[in-house]
Amino acid sequence: MKNFLSDWQNLLPVAGLVVLAAVGVFFWLRRKPVDPNQFERERRAYLNRVGRIVEGQVLEVVEHGLTAPSGDGSARRATPVIKSGAGADTQALQRLLYYTYAISGVTYETAQDITGLEERLHLTRVAAGQTASVKYDPSNPSNSILLADDWSGLH
Repeated sequence: MKNFLSDWQNLLPVAGLVVLAAVGVFFWLRRKPVDPNQFERERRAYLNRVGRIVEGQVLEVVEHGLTAPSGDGSARRATPVIKSGAGADTQALQRLLYYTYAISGVTYETAQDITGLEERLHLTRVAAGQTASVKYDPSNPSNSILLADDWSGLH
């Protein structure tokens, strides 16, 4: 019986698999990091496209800074910092719009990060108890929005 490694016809598929694995690793290492803002924009666009509308109610709008873990594992109040693409730190507040809605007898109470959507929303006109239209994913009713880039559920 011939030695497996001495026959070039047996080495060709192995070499092809090694090259394919190297190309895969190369592209995996070169992938762009996931941008949480882009992920949220895609989620809003998806819900705006496929979402069903149900009546909801605004609970409150909260502005607060971000928290960072301290050395002992507990959360501590930190200076609100958002990283930009260039790596520079800019101070900003995170704005959360809390709202509630009910589907098939189940009440959902959630919040949407509306930071960056302030031009679509007039914060002075939003009041606790205000009715609003909520778009939700029919296959996952807990996934919802009150405000998107080109849609607003606020009346």
